[in-house]
Formats: sequence, C-alpha cells, structure tokens
Amino acid sequence: MASSVLRDARRIVVKVGSSLVTNEGRGLDEVAIGEWSRQLAALVRGEGSERREVIMVSSGAIAEGMKRLGWTSRPSEVRELQAAAAVGQMGLAQMYETKLREQSMGSAQVLLTHADLADRERYLNARSTLLTLLQLGVVPVINENDTVVTDEIKVGDNDTLGALVANLVEADALVILTDQRGLYTADPRRDPQAQFVHEAKAGDPALEVMAGGAGSSIGKGGMITKIVAAKRAAGSGASTVIAWGREPDVLLRLARGEAIGTLLVAQTQKMQARKQWMMDHLQLRGSVTVDAGAAAKLRGEGKSLLPIGMVAVEGDFARGDVIAVRDVGGTEIARGLANYASAEARRLCRKPSSEFENLLGYVAEPEMVHRDNMVVFSA
Repeated sequence: MASSVLRDARRIVVKVGSSLVTNEGRGLDEVAIGEWSRQLAALVRGEGSERREVIMVSSGAIAEGMKRLGWTSRPSEVRELQAAAAVGQMGLAQMYETKLREQSMGSAQVLLTHADLADRERYLNARSTLLTLLQLGVVPVINENDTVVTDEIKVGDNDTLGALVANLVEADALVILTDQRGLYTADPRRDPQAQFVHEAKAGDPALEVMAGGAGSSIGKGGMITKIVAAKRAAGSGASTVIAWGREPDVLLRLARGEAIGTLLVAQTQKMQARKQWMMDHLQLRGSVTVDAGAAAKLRGEGKSLLPIGMVAVEGDFARGDVIAVRDVGGTEIARGLANYASAEARRLCRKPSSEFENLLGYVAEPEMVHRDNMVVFSA
C-alpha cells in the first residue's frame, strides 16, 4: 500500500511549512526552495515516470515579512500580521517564480481565504482556475491571503489549506513536508521511547492522541494540524504523506513508490467521498419537492432528477448550490448540486426538457440534478 499510493497518484498537492521555507525564520531558504522547485518540475515533465499535476501550498509570507521588517518575534496584532504578510508575500512569490523559471517551468500565485472555498460560485471559480493552470503545465503556488484575512474568513493554517485544496481539485494525494520525519507515537524530542508510525488510517482517532502541539515559534502548526489535515483530505479520497522536507529528492522518491515518512491512507473512494461531502458538509440553500413517480425513480432506479417530476421549489439558491430533494410528505430523499437557480427551477416545474429553451431562452442541462452529483438516502 505505502509504495503504491504516491506512485499511482496523478494529481498531487504539496504543502511546505514556514520553518522549512524560511530556515527557522532566518529568511527564505533559496537552496531548499530551489530543490523543491526542481522536483516539482521533474514531476510535471514526467522525468523517470508518468507526468504528474502538482500544486504547491507554501507557508512563509509572514515569517519572511518579519525578517524583512527586522521583527524577532511573531506579532499578536492583526494589522501587524497583515503588514508582515504583505511584505513577505512579495519575496515568497518572487522566489518561487525565479526557481521554477530556472527549471523552464511556469508558475502562478493564488491567494485564498476560507470565504473563497465556502462560497459555491467562488469555489467553482477557484477550482476552474487551478485545473486550467494544471492543464497548461503551470505550477500554482498557493498561500492563504493573510493580508486581508479576518477570523471570520480565515482557514487558520496551511496544513488545513493544503487539505482544502486537495479536496478542491480532487487530488490523489497530499504531501506535507515538515521539519519532522513523520508521525511518532509521542514527541521524539521529549520521549526517547517514541515509536515511528510508518502507516495508519487517516481519521483514526488514536492519531490525534499521539500528536503534540506546535513545534516552532515561526509557524503556527504542529503535528496535530497535519493529522487533522490528513483527515480532511481523506474526505475526498486523498491519502496523505507526512515527511521531512529536507530528505533528498523526497518528492521524486515518493512518486517512484518509495516509503518515506508517515503514510495516512484514505479509506474513502473518490466518488463516495464527493457524495459524502455533499451530504455532510454543505449548507443547504433550498429544496425541490418531487412527485411520487420521480421519488421512486430516484430511490429505486438511481435516475437523475428531471424538472418534469418537480412540483415545488423552496428557498433562494444559485446554480451549483447543494439543494435537498423532498417527497410530497416533506421527507428528504436526496440532495445534490442544482443545475438551475431557484427562480429558473420554479419556471421549469412539471415541464419537459423540450420546453426549456422557450421558457428560459437557453438550456443548461436536461436534468435539475444529475445522478453523478446527487446523494440518495435509503428509504
């Protein structure tokens, strides 16, 4: 299992922490960033193996800003953190652009907040942008937009951001590069009896018990954030590797199937995970009520929901929002991604697809909710 997860991964998100990027706060580590860039470029080009699509999630903006501003300790005031991020992000983006360009590789900077991923339209836009960059052979370098972020829209740490990006693009694997060789049963810096964990199931509650607190004065994360990130990534079917960022050729060796670091294996298949995400994590903005015939087709035959079977629409939702599908008794029988906004859906109730263009002036899809984008609950 350990050798096959990364070897078979075609789309990989790599996250690297502040202490590695900035050499424990002493400034951007040009050599290390150059090494990671070389490996990323080799993966994209398919040197020694099949071509991969890679995304880099990099911390370091605030730490680099602190160094440039001459600050020796991390400030507590939001305005100062935002100022440090603004200063440091310039150098961070420039360094990645320079090092990837040296490898004849294009790069792109993408700054995200939680609000970008919570809002469905912005989520889809971010996904579309990243997938287009990957198709173009460009390496996106992602960081949280700390210059404008507030507690209400904050992701919180880049381990979590890496997991959210893995979910966003439906990556096969998340690689978290850190200053530790992987996960131990206890903090090896304090407990000489700590045992190394080579492989475990992502989401295993025992992992969070093992994980300690933050291990660096520069970054905000610790092993616990990596464990939780692996659990989040597993929700969309991505397994996670936690490995030492200075291990020689770590990304290339992982891609070849070498067992390095700790592998946290996702237990969920991709399609199942996507439907689980729809079922458990998205806020519902509305619903449609269907007649008995449509309800039977959804439950018994796994069909898509057609507007001709809809009798009512509730709420105010947009195309791409998750909506509930209810029977005439009000029981939720399914939920999924709406192909039409609520105002349009109301006009389409009880109508065949042949009338859509006359009613709306266009036809987006023949279905209100396609079966591939729907979770059906058992009766």
